[in-house]
Amino acid sequence: MEDVTFENWESLPSLAEADPTELAEAVRFVLDAKRGRDIAVISVEGRSDITDRMVLCSANSGTHVRALAGEVEYRLGQRGVHPLHTDGGDQRSWMVVDFGTVMVHVFDREAREFYHLDKLYAEPKLPAEEE
Repeated sequence: MEDVTFENWESLPSLAEADPTELAEAVRFVLDAKRGRDIAVISVEGRSDITDRMVLCSANSGTHVRALAGEVEYRLGQRGVHPLHTDGGDQRSWMVVDFGTVMVHVFDREAREFYHLDKLYAEPKLPAEEE
């Protein structure tokens, strides 16, 4: 997403018909711009019945968790994509923003380490790759 800033964000094409990869990359851009840490986009297509991509992100604090999730919802809304559901707004350690084909998880450091979705949804290794 070269040459993209939030000043020209609304003038970009709608993401309403975007494929999961393009939508996940837009989410990554927003999280990165707002200082999200350890951002991972994981393809779970064919391994999950509820989504195609998961975007995982760590935040510095509970306030940052809420701010990042809110920013993703706001910025994607500007581009024509609204979440089907959000959860965790009453908590400070983990929020989920569900866009259907892309599910965004924003954690504080402790929750990310505890739930370790990165490992749970990592690409399975082929037998030759295991040691």
